[in-house]
Amino acid sequence: MDKKEMTKRHFITCSVIVLLVIISAVNICSTEASTIVKKPVKACAPPRVFKSKFIYKNIDENDFSFANEALPVNDATVNRTLLRSLKKHSFKYVQSNILQRKALELFPIIEPILKAHGIPDDFKYIPLVESGLDGGISSKGAKGLWQFMPGTARTYGLKVNRETDERLNVKKSTIAACKYIRELYVEFNSWTLAAAAYNNGEIKLARAISRQNEDNYFLMHLNRETAAYVYNIIAMKAIISQPAKYGYRKTFGVLKPSELLASND
Repeated sequence: MDKKEMTKRHFITCSVIVLLVIISAVNICSTEASTIVKKPVKACAPPRVFKSKFIYKNIDENDFSFANEALPVNDATVNRTLLRSLKKHSFKYVQSNILQRKALELFPIIEPILKAHGIPDDFKYIPLVESGLDGGISSKGAKGLWQFMPGTARTYGLKVNRETDERLNVKKSTIAACKYIRELYVEFNSWTLAAAAYNNGEIKLARAISRQNEDNYFLMHLNRETAAYVYNIIAMKAIISQPAKYGYRKTFGVLKPSELLASND
């Protein structure tokens, strides 16, 4: 056998040996893998559902309206926004009867003025929303129960100067507010839109109506404050009319202001 033939056979023999080693190694690994006990894969836990402690989950459209204009409470967004406003004004969050006290003091003055000017009675809740708990002075310069800016106040007959500020006069500022609200109603033909314009200004609201081609306040996309404004008025109406339902301890309308304040001592 020549040298060339011996080299060829030697190469074949080595190749066979290497192949047998590889096959053995594969078999060993497969056997070990089959003996490994696989841990069962745990299913992902379902997300936790946090139930709201706020009890007013179901809204009856007969319970909520503004100036006889009903809310479309069958709309999920409307329902959710109204619930948020009711919650914000409930006793649990306000922790005070000051709003009821203000209502007892102011409504006897405001109501007849609204009636005399043909303004729906529900507008009497605007001062409670506007001035709220902070005394009726804003960082932007609005002042009084109706939160008039100086220029607007003068436009509707109020004196605003260094010596006199009739924005702080309940009767005179209410008369001025009635004049302004009446003009807003004439422009928008809706008390709800009039209330929204009172907050946002008639020019901005008119532009939003034109841009969105929508004149239903509850279906419009407005800035955060104005989008919640009418809801806050309706919520204020609800908690003043039915305080016990919203966590207040005394029934509104039968107590004097001092008794209301003492009820939470």
